[in-house]
Formats: sequence, structure tokens, C-alpha cells
Amino acid sequence: MMNQIGGRICSWTRTKIVDPLFQILQRGVEPKQLAFSAALGITLGVFPICGVTVFLCAIAIALFGSFCNAPTVLLANFIATPIELSLVIPFLRLGEFVTGGSHFPLTSDALKKVFTGEASREVLLSILHALLGWLVAVPFILAGLYVVFLPCFTILVRKFSTGPPSPKRPLIDVKVKARDV
Repeated sequence: MMNQIGGRICSWTRTKIVDPLFQILQRGVEPKQLAFSAALGITLGVFPICGVTVFLCAIAIALFGSFCNAPTVLLANFIATPIELSLVIPFLRLGEFVTGGSHFPLTSDALKKVFTGEASREVLLSILHALLGWLVAVPFILAGLYVVFLPCFTILVRKFSTGPPSPKRPLIDVKVKARDV
């Protein structure tokens, strides 16, 4: 039984994470672009409100355009999903620390009040504290992950890339015809 579960987990990991990563690496994308994209995807993936990270990634991809690799951003966001829930409380506490606000109690009584609607103001305030904590942490998370990922992607691209590196795009696309010269 345990062997079957382990085999399924390995198969799922290979299908959902490893194979897409190899496909991205084989396209010859620049390591700096991959490092930035992965750092951005994970940073947005740990946003403390569940269910909106994909939309944040879509907005970031639209804003950054050619500076990021969309499949890498989305894959990193997918990988960050389990981490997201584990960071909600640290972001909440960081936001409370920054504002000097009182601690939101994480007890069964507080959970009961949330479900009965008695703690709606406190819940809203705790969500705002968690968002503030995330906003304070974003530059550090993004920069730290970029610094860690850049050498990793440099090695991986060199090892697994089958195509030529993506050409540098000119800032202005100028087409010259033979009769213009």
C-alpha cells in the first residue's frame, strides 16, 4: 500500500513539476529571466489570501511582459501553494508588529466566533494585517529567491538547454527595406 502511494506521488511530481521544468529549460530561456520569473511566482504564490494567486500571477505576467517567462511564473506559483498556508500566520504576526495592533487570537473560541459572525471586524483586521505583513516581506522574498535561483538556473540552462538562448529583443523593432538603404 505505501509503495503504491509513493509511486503515485513520484509519478505526480514528475508529471506536474519535473517535466514542465525540463520543457522550460529546453527552450533556451535566459537564466536571469527564469530566476526572476520563479522568484516572482513563488512570491506571489505565498500571498496570504487563498485562491487569488493565479490572478496575481496573470496580472504580473501582463505587467512585466517579456521580462518574465509566463510558464515559469505559473509553475513556481503552483509549487508555492503548500507554502502559502504555512506563511499566513507569520504574515499576520508581522503585520500586527508593524502596526502595533493587538494579536488576533488563534484559539478554538476565536474560530467559533468567526463561524458565528461575532468576530467579523477582528477577522477583517487580521486579513489586513496579513496583507501588510506580506507587503513588507515581498522585497526580501523576491530578492532572496532571485539571488538563490540565479546560479541554479544558470547551471540548469547550461546543462539541459537544447535550443539556442532566446535572442535579445531590440527596444524598437526597425525593419529596413532594400530600397530604403
